[in-house]
Amino acid sequence: MMGISIMTAAQNTQNRAEVKIGCAVPISGAQAHYGRDFLNGVILAVEEFNATDPIIGGKPIRIVLNTMDDRADPRMAIMVAKKLVDQKIKGVLGHFNSGTTIPASHVYAKAGIPQIAMASAPQYTQQGYKTTFRMTASDLQQDALISAFVAKNLGLKRIAIIDDRTTYGQALADQFEQIATAEGVDIVGHEYGNDKTIDFKALLTRLKRIKPQAIFYGGVDAQAAAVVKQMQALKIKAVLIASEGVKSETFLKLAGPAAEGTVALSICLSPDKMPRGKEYAEHYKKRFGENVQTYSPYAYDGAMAMLSAMKTADSTEPEKYLPYLAKTEMPAITIKTLAYNAHGDLKQSDMMVYKVVNGQWQTLSIIRGK
Repeated sequence: MMGISIMTAAQNTQNRAEVKIGCAVPISGAQAHYGRDFLNGVILAVEEFNATDPIIGGKPIRIVLNTMDDRADPRMAIMVAKKLVDQKIKGVLGHFNSGTTIPASHVYAKAGIPQIAMASAPQYTQQGYKTTFRMTASDLQQDALISAFVAKNLGLKRIAIIDDRTTYGQALADQFEQIATAEGVDIVGHEYGNDKTIDFKALLTRLKRIKPQAIFYGGVDAQAAAVVKQMQALKIKAVLIASEGVKSETFLKLAGPAAEGTVALSICLSPDKMPRGKEYAEHYKKRFGENVQTYSPYAYDGAMAMLSAMKTADSTEPEKYLPYLAKTEMPAITIKTLAYNAHGDLKQSDMMVYKVVNGQWQTLSIIRGK
């Protein structure tokens, strides 16, 4: 378990009270690239907020970010959550995965600590906690849109499903199956792997016999790349359909030519399609020396929502700023106005549908959500 302290606004810090907030993401392991992407957005928000020389409760303060590596492992996530609570953090940004976010949320809720997570599983904000908030759309929102798009725009009516049995992958697949069926899609098979599976040949051979037009994969990029490569090896003439967990440069790199034709709905827009994405991308490139990936703008908005609530409440104490966080209504990088509903879900979230063409992700459609 790794702890990293990131301190910003170095000048005149000796006279500023330190306010700790947590960030819990995978920093090691197969999903480390997601965690680093998330973390960079939070770092940028904290640095910008500290640069304003904030005064809260009549005192100059400085936000200190305590970052922990949960390794995308649910058991580690609980340990991380308990450690962050022991460190007396005033809020937490994370976790990234649904499978880590949900068990950790019990710890934060018991301590009364607000949590803003990237997790998309609907269960996260349906537990009755007042402390849970989301950075992106839930699976219910994205599955409703991708199911309709697949049925109406791509004309795919015979679809098989594979999921990785994680909280994220299973929820995504189950919701897709339910909503796609309502859209008139025939779900012809549902197979299962796990988030460590690399050999999908046996289950793909079973699916080949029923000749699906497409295979929906509930999971992330590394396993999806193995699926599509083995589909090609088995000469399965079906389109791979996936979500934002597969829409990555890592997928393109690992899948190679087999990625061609893959369709993915992403709950994350590219910066050029965001209301304030161009400015963010320029700032991000200057700070980190690389282009924006996928999740950092959403993590930035989540962090700014938390920090802005503290400022509005004139308090960094969770019980005092939490009501203001729940009533957030602010201009954001990723969407014109960021606001939460009664469950902590975003009131509105825009999405994009992509297709791999000539080895690159190309935009098929922008879907304005509600």
